[in-house]
Amino acid sequence: MNHRDVEEVLRHGAVTIEGRIVASSNNALYGTFELNGVTLAGCIKAEAGERPLWDFPDGLWRREIAAYVLDQHLGHRHVPPTVVRDDFEFGVASVQMWVNDNGEDHYFTLRDSGEHDLWLRSVAIFDAVMNNADRKAGHIIYDNQDCWAIDNGLSFHVEDKLRTVIWDWAGDLFDDGAREMLQSAAVIADGVLDEWISLEEIAALRERAARLLAAGEFPFPNEDGDYPPYPWPLI
Repeated sequence: MNHRDVEEVLRHGAVTIEGRIVASSNNALYGTFELNGVTLAGCIKAEAGERPLWDFPDGLWRREIAAYVLDQHLGHRHVPPTVVRDDFEFGVASVQMWVNDNGEDHYFTLRDSGEHDLWLRSVAIFDAVMNNADRKAGHIIYDNQDCWAIDNGLSFHVEDKLRTVIWDWAGDLFDDGAREMLQSAAVIADGVLDEWISLEEIAALRERAARLLAAGEFPFPNEDGDYPPYPWPLI
């Protein structure tokens, strides 16, 4: 199925909540969605289940959707299809296509194989642009066919909060594909992300992309900032 068809099932399908995802820190749920004979699984992240954070406002589900919208705008395939649902009894939530990862791989194993370097390099740029504050190795998953970047809710802050395990290409020059991504982000049109993040956050995204373009190379971890450049735990 293409992404638009997946979005239709997740957005309009009849839902059955199967249970809570035990490892989730924000009470994410696992559910199935059925529409016109097609059934898909999804990860549901409701605002009602979020733990309050001191540095991010309530509504992290909006940032999950913003990450997918940005990914689609940049013409890449990092984030599984993600939509909003406001018809749950527990309130508004994001719904993301469930990826049946192989349960073995994560960023470090995929990096060491060397087979996915081009995709992983593009994730490094994607995360730098959206200022991902929590890119753990376990947020990069593999279904034995495609790689995916999940758990993108701690992103788009106006302050520099880039925390990631993907620093392997720091200092490498951008190739043409990277520059195209950054150019698209630097001039992202009004209206693309306005429904999901603030105007200040959109302006900060454009500025980050422009700075990266001017630098011409993958960023280095900021060891002198107010926040550590690495997430914990790493996986």
